[in-house]
Amino acid sequence: MAQSELRPALNGISGILVTPFDSDDKLAPAKLQPVVDRAVKAGVHVLVANGNTSEFYGLTTAEAERMVHVAAEQIGGRVPLLAGIGRSVHDAVALTKASKAAGATALMVHQPPDPFVSPRGILAYVQRVAEAGQGLPVVLYLRNDSIGNDNILALCQVPGVIGVKWAAPSPLRLGEMIRATKGMDIAWVGGLAETWAPPFYAVGARGYTSGLINVWPEHSVAIHAALDAGDYAKAAGLIETMSAFEALRAEEQNGTNVSVVKAALQMMGEDCGATRPPSAWPLVPRAEAELRKRLGEWGLLRTAAAK
Repeated sequence: MAQSELRPALNGISGILVTPFDSDDKLAPAKLQPVVDRAVKAGVHVLVANGNTSEFYGLTTAEAERMVHVAAEQIGGRVPLLAGIGRSVHDAVALTKASKAAGATALMVHQPPDPFVSPRGILAYVQRVAEAGQGLPVVLYLRNDSIGNDNILALCQVPGVIGVKWAAPSPLRLGEMIRATKGMDIAWVGGLAETWAPPFYAVGARGYTSGLINVWPEHSVAIHAALDAGDYAKAAGLIETMSAFEALRAEEQNGTNVSVVKAALQMMGEDCGATRPPSAWPLVPRAEAELRKRLGEWGLLRTAAAK
């Protein structure tokens, strides 16, 4: 996938792929192929390996390197591949080199969760990753906007940065940054999935991240089409339909975020294994029953019946 195709694709859906495990808690790459194929067929614009729905912080660095190669092989150039980069700066550089070798289209740099992170330290971190990428485009994954507008602007000015996934619930500040970077051709992408996409669209962001695409990519694509057409009423109705799914993912302090996705895949007959601690697994009986009910209402359990 040519890098020239990435910039417009970032205005679409960035689908965050799960990481499949077997019953012994080992990587099971082959289980991901149906998920990838379904997402591509539905029209998801970008796929992401080693994102948060991928349980990035639950993987070893070696496992993360393996999964970016797996994703590249399974996608086969059909859509751009963003490779998540993070952890210690040396791990991040190693993962950057592995992602480049795998053929990733671009890098998605996680905001460092270090308890002593500093705004200028984040800048130095992103610069090191960008240098290691040797020309690969960089998308920033910003989960905390408290570093301030000036520091966010400085990050956008790092050579190679072409986009920001804004995962802070602050659309007004997002709007400020979009205005501040006018003329820089930065892709501002909603990083809080479908439910936050309308307010982010309203201030000028385009596209959004999605974990739903592992389970029901067609629905996410329909939401994106409605927002792109400016039909906020239709988008709101579609988002309301899947809101129960996102509500389940937000339980236990967001500890069921990936658990609900993987439980849904199990119910659909596409078992990608359990989540790893500290994620919540398995779902409590009430949540499991609610999820099965919703999947039945949406017609997704028929996938399992057909197997």
